[in-house]
Amino acid sequence: MVSVKPEKTAKERTVGLFPVAAALIGNFFVLIIKSLAAIISGSSVLFSEAIHSFADTANQALLAIGLSRSRKKPDELFVYGYGNERFFWALISACGIFFIGAGVTVFRGITSFLTGHSIVAEPIIYFILSASFIIELATLLIAVRELKKKSEHKSIWHIINNGDPSTLAVLFEDSVAVLGVAIAFVSILLTELTGHNYWDATGSIVIGVLLGVVAITLIVKNRKYLIGATMPRHLSAEIISYLEADPAIEKVLDFKSTVLDIGVYRIKCEMEFNGHALLREIYPTSDLRKKFNQVKNDYEEFKKFYVEVADRIPRLVGRKIDEIEDRLKVKHPGIKYIDIEIN
Repeated sequence: MVSVKPEKTAKERTVGLFPVAAALIGNFFVLIIKSLAAIISGSSVLFSEAIHSFADTANQALLAIGLSRSRKKPDELFVYGYGNERFFWALISACGIFFIGAGVTVFRGITSFLTGHSIVAEPIIYFILSASFIIELATLLIAVRELKKKSEHKSIWHIINNGDPSTLAVLFEDSVAVLGVAIAFVSILLTELTGHNYWDATGSIVIGVLLGVVAITLIVKNRKYLIGATMPRHLSAEIISYLEADPAIEKVLDFKSTVLDIGVYRIKCEMEFNGHALLREIYPTSDLRKKFNQVKNDYEEFKKFYVEVADRIPRLVGRKIDEIEDRLKVKHPGIKYIDIEIN
């Protein structure tokens, strides 16, 4: 039996959207000023930072597309909804970080290191980097606040492992962006103070490597959801314990779950019902004894009683399954689809 409640609340539909929108706007502005700084100075590390911001802006646009499409209602083609759209677009975004952000940045750094080109460190460059640092830090703090708000009293490890990949993408990208601006600032300053251009090239390579690490982390995380990750183990154990506490359930023989969206799950249970408990519900002890006295030594009456019980048990099991599903969804609102099979 399947119970379906596909509708999402307004809060669920906007999970992760605010930090992505803030990062998209912030990174677009930073892209413009970093590009200006790279043109003025000819710095490899600033060129890398401009590419970095371009990759971030494009990636956050992809994240926004994924979040928007994941809000579509279930239909005949996707009966369990479009929640996985956010993971698909987040995966594309992570690949963009790897190939555009990390790849181009490292390549430019290596090229600059080999050619040893000179840079022009105008005072406005440091002003632009300072402004970029403030903007990147602001969007980073928004992502941190969003994750903490959705994971109150949880450890940072739990948040990173179970947080919304779209918000985590903003968190990781902006963390590297803040660090990247600091690296660019130090690289240009060292190049100006020492006269050695390899500091500028080295900064570019370091930023590219950091982007590569972030990209691989996000690719692994989104891959997990796309191939059918299960709900957190502690939640599975809690649900199984809750089911087995019901007197009508003898044992949960098999339990499977799938993440359909952030905080949205589908579960499948194979259970063994307690026949004695079901019989007691149909006929309390006193009524059963009374019925026994009515049918004893009367085979035809016994057959009628047997058929009556055999007819009522399946309907009772059906009602029990409906009750279990309703109670489970009240206790765990994230469970939207439940398949219960009888062993």
